[in-house]
Amino acid sequence: MIYEMRVYRCIPGKLPVLLRRFEDTTLNIWDRLGIRTAGFFTTVVGESNHDLTYFLAWESLEERERKWGAFATDPEWVAARAAHQDAHGEVVANISNSFLAPTAFSSRGVPHPA
Repeated sequence: MIYEMRVYRCIPGKLPVLLRRFEDTTLNIWDRLGIRTAGFFTTVVGESNHDLTYFLAWESLEERERKWGAFATDPEWVAARAAHQDAHGEVVANISNSFLAPTAFSSRGVPHPA
């Protein structure tokens, strides 16, 4: 199992708009495509309180490439993203991602997603 950590730095004032898009649209598409989430977080104290950080769980990098590619070209997502951009303009200023492997002791005291 590997985890992908994605950090979306929003344009100031646009984080609530991005959160609504995830809740109302993105997560439903991910469910349909079998993309597993492992947690979503906003920054309380840190470099920027305009960030959404989330984790995705993958069996392998091959699974990630296959499913992320399907998501990026999914007609429902392409249409929803275009409509969202038309309605709200640019929301995200920067996206970064990392791929992480859990240590042998990573489950101590931390609940894992089902």
